[in-house]
Amino acid sequence: MSSSGPLLTPVLACAAGWFGWSLLVGGLANRLPQASLRRDNGLTRRQPWEQRRCYEQRLAIRCWKGFLPDAGPALPGGRAKSALVQRDPRALEQLVAETRRAELVHWALWPFWIVTSLWLPPLGVLLNLIFASLFNLPCLAVQRYNRLRLQATLERFSRGLN
Repeated sequence: MSSSGPLLTPVLACAAGWFGWSLLVGGLANRLPQASLRRDNGLTRRQPWEQRRCYEQRLAIRCWKGFLPDAGPALPGGRAKSALVQRDPRALEQLVAETRRAELVHWALWPFWIVTSLWLPPLGVLLNLIFASLFNLPCLAVQRYNRLRLQATLERFSRGLN
């Protein structure tokens, strides 16, 4: 047996685990009824510190958010968020709901790193925590930022300012 054999098994287990978990979570999220996404919940609720300028100035989110992929159309029943962009309130409400769906997906994906502790040593678990954070936390920030922008636009519509 080659010396890479013992290392390759846990790496493949992580890759298969992340892939499988992503498919499961994404598939379940695509089955969430639209009605369940109309309002914020404990996870998606706006926090007192959240302001658009916080995302724009501290995170420079407008500089990098365009580089993130949209996995919406990757599964059956999913849609690209860019296909939903229109300037009417109904379409904007649907886009707000899709930001909630995407946020819930990333909240559900992130903790998979904990499962890797079943077969990895502490350093491997730490690497999976870093991976989970690098791939999910930016997506969470973008969904929350986009929702703040969309909700501000909807408020302007309701006041007749658009």
